[in-house]
Amino acid sequence: MDLLDNVLRRRQTEDEMKKSGRLPPGQSLTHKFPVLTYGPIPKFDPETWDFRVFGEVEKEMSWNWEAFQKLPTVTVTVDIHCVTRWSKFDTTWTGVPFKHIAELVGMKDTTKHIIAHCDYGYTTNVPVEDMMRDDVLLAYMYDGKPLEPEHGAPVRTLVPHLYFWKSAKFLRALEFSPVDKPGFWEQGGYHNYGDPFKEQRYNRRGFF
Repeated sequence: MDLLDNVLRRRQTEDEMKKSGRLPPGQSLTHKFPVLTYGPIPKFDPETWDFRVFGEVEKEMSWNWEAFQKLPTVTVTVDIHCVTRWSKFDTTWTGVPFKHIAELVGMKDTTKHIIAHCDYGYTTNVPVEDMMRDDVLLAYMYDGKPLEPEHGAPVRTLVPHLYFWKSAKFLRALEFSPVDKPGFWEQGGYHNYGDPFKEQRYNRRGFF
């Protein structure tokens, strides 16, 4: 009976959240944090890890792990939505605001898209205006603790208003690009933008 009650309560909460406009269509609430990673999880070595920014900027920059942790941080609480149809509410992240990185490197007006480059060659693309939102971070803490390897440690992007594959795990570089460059999942058939509230899961050709 307890299990049935929990299911009924969750469905009631989902219905309420859909009516309030907080839960996107086709999504279900979870209190867990499912792990979905394509390929192996890279081993993090703080002595050799680095992060760089390049492209349409006044000054290309790079940081080692010690220097990166000295950049100013903010903490945000946001809802996240995975294309595999789960949503998790009120998740708390700490990291470097993308806006601060853009200011440090002197982002040029010619920048139209930000391309995240990650370990093992994974990339994903996000329009620059989406990256400039206040809650978009280069996150390295979740729920007050260092990000766990399966969730993208040591650093991932956090772009919470788009499906969560746009929040790239194992981040190693950001490219400020004058043109769009669809990444791994986008080339495989996922939608190029990925708005959860419009159910932009896949492109018109379907997935694979």
